[in-house]
Amino acid sequence: GREQQRERSPHQAAFGDLVGPPFGIVINGHSLHYILREEGEMFIDVATRCQAVICCRMTPLQKKSVVDLVTRLKKVVTLAIGDGANDVGMIKAAHIGVG
Repeated sequence: GREQQRERSPHQAAFGDLVGPPFGIVINGHSLHYILREEGEMFIDVATRCQAVICCRMTPLQKKSVVDLVTRLKKVVTLAIGDGANDVGMIKAAHIGVG
């Protein structure tokens, strides 16, 4: 059969396919504020290649924004898990919400 070629985003062209061992990201709200303002698409490109992404010390709006951005850019089903009232926006924004 014929191999299908995937379209590569500009960020994939710059960073390659990030082939190698599994990796993850831990990011706090202060850092995310700057990343989403300047490089939101790049962050999502890298984050969706991770086995795990842990977002900590974020405002409720930032949590919801991450779910919204993934849903909009990647067209995937999202899962959000939270344990408090500050997680309600994120849980409601996700396709599957666990609280």
